[in-house]
Amino acid sequence: MNGSGGHAYEEIRRRAVALVEERRIDPQADRERARSLIGGAVDEYQRRAHAGGGRALRNAGEMVDRVLRSLVEYGPLTEVLARSDVEEVFIEGSRVSLIDGTGRLRLLDEPTTEGENRQVVQRLLAGTDRHLDAANPIVQARVLDGTARLTAVIPPISDQLSATLRRYALRKETLASLVELGAMTTAAAGFLWAAMQTASSVLISGPPGAGKTSLLSALLNASPTHHCIRCCEEVRELHVPLVHGSFYEARPPGLDGTGEISLRDLVKVVLAMRPDRIVVGEVRSAEAFELTRAVNAGCGFACTIHANSARDALMALVNAALMAGENVEERVVRRVFAATLDLVIHLDREMRRDTETGLRRQVMEVLAVVPSLHDDFSTGPIFARPRLDAPLEWTGALPPDDLVERIDRSLPASIRLRHILEGRVNVL
Repeated sequence: MNGSGGHAYEEIRRRAVALVEERRIDPQADRERARSLIGGAVDEYQRRAHAGGGRALRNAGEMVDRVLRSLVEYGPLTEVLARSDVEEVFIEGSRVSLIDGTGRLRLLDEPTTEGENRQVVQRLLAGTDRHLDAANPIVQARVLDGTARLTAVIPPISDQLSATLRRYALRKETLASLVELGAMTTAAAGFLWAAMQTASSVLISGPPGAGKTSLLSALLNASPTHHCIRCCEEVRELHVPLVHGSFYEARPPGLDGTGEISLRDLVKVVLAMRPDRIVVGEVRSAEAFELTRAVNAGCGFACTIHANSARDALMALVNAALMAGENVEERVVRRVFAATLDLVIHLDREMRRDTETGLRRQVMEVLAVVPSLHDDFSTGPIFARPRLDAPLEWTGALPPDDLVERIDRSLPASIRLRHILEGRVNVL
């Protein structure tokens, strides 16, 4: 519905919202009364139109249904949010686009208005403790019964309503399933499985949408059931069944500015809960400093970080730790991570226009952090591919001896890490 039809819809929708609020009706609990009020708003518009105040609606009943859907569901986004193949939804003012299961960006067929989209965002937030208003113009929250993450920004921070809704993959991510998707080889997946059998420290890097969270989920699924795993996230995205451990989510400040629980606070707390591995869903700032304490306490960690390469990820982790402002020199932080971090896994993605599958996500390199005689990082590639879609190959190198020994001790007596790397044993 374009042109005058779109203006008519927005005018009727605003009038219907005003009537519902004025009569203090819950549209979801009393749909028939809400429909009646909307019908009255449509009739009122039609009378004005026939009197020369605009173009009359061709199908008044269709308009009633559309406005009712806006009030009790998610308007034009209702069907999109119900689809299992939609990975992300982007709202920019009145424009809505989405990424479907092929990884392709598509426009929403049905037109919307910014006011209607703002109402959709508010309805998504209604079941959370997060607020989007002048006092809180930026918000992140788990919505749709915890199946999606919503990030929304409104003026004056943005020019207009700007929101991204990211759906979580409901399938169980495993290293074997990532091999089937072409993200890595069986040998690389077997190596990562073996690394997770001990209290290793793993950093996963890549650009947004490269599959970092999916890989982290697969690694956690590969962890032994007796390992105590504590997962800390700004907004929860990980949904891995844990036999021993739990998930923790940060909390923003309340309306009075108090009650905030930061990601750094969560990492501090779980350090006292005897973890074998601390997981940080996405490292951004000061929580990275607490990871230096975690590794000094003898537990492993796994986390994701945005970076353009595995080497860049190491510096990004150090820079994030320095944001804690603890008056610790950069070289000291580097030395701690250089001595305790075991592996860096870097992923990348690309949109392939010549195929039906669209988006390709792959592991590009697996680096081992090796002992160094200086304060900087020294690394050695274990697996690498020169470009997307090229083979991910074992370089022939082994990780440092201490990691090899730790892994071999955790494996059955008949299996050694070298057997996995050489492809002689499939442990998946």
